[in-house]
Amino acid sequence: MKVCEIFTSIQGESTYMGLPCTFVRLAGCNLRCVYCDTQYSFESGIEMPLDDIVSHVKLVGVNLVEITGGEPLLQGSDTLALIRTLLDEGFGVLVETNGTLCVKDIDRRAVIILDVKTPGSWMSNKADLSNFDYLKPTDEIKFVICDRSDYDWAKDMVARFGLREKAKLLFSPALGMLPPRQLAKWIVEDRLEVRLNVQIHKYIFGPDERGV
Repeated sequence: MKVCEIFTSIQGESTYMGLPCTFVRLAGCNLRCVYCDTQYSFESGIEMPLDDIVSHVKLVGVNLVEITGGEPLLQGSDTLALIRTLLDEGFGVLVETNGTLCVKDIDRRAVIILDVKTPGSWMSNKADLSNFDYLKPTDEIKFVICDRSDYDWAKDMVARFGLREKAKLLFSPALGMLPPRQLAKWIVEDRLEVRLNVQIHKYIFGPDERGV
């Protein structure tokens, strides 16, 4: 498998925010979102056997692991095998995916964090909306919000596809584009039953720090 980096830090997003977590960032991505903060993962990486990745994670001694990218599902059956192996070893596994590739074959024991791209990302037309049908209540759907039109678009998606019944909902302000205070105001005004999800690792370590 082509791995960009493996590191251990505080989980900065999702409902697992604040917990120690080991991140396995796989190389390669099929999107080019305007706010992307991991462009270095597009090409850079080294080939690692699955067993070496698992051994590295086990040596760290942290029970929560996130498989991320780039886009981790680009590596197909290898990624699915990595997820399954880590679960069999007793780890809690989060899988963050950009929603363009089918998630139905991901081991049901894993937690999917499905990033639904808004129009402000310039990538919203790439989404595979059939993925909503494969989610379970323990999974999470994330919208990165760039502006008011993104917010209204995401609200419409939640209502149109009944997403509140399918998974946990996260609304995240795009760093440097939308102040968290403004997004919080809209959520409260609308009494919207979603979780405001800020990238706390960016506030703790700084917006440009890698390996956090």
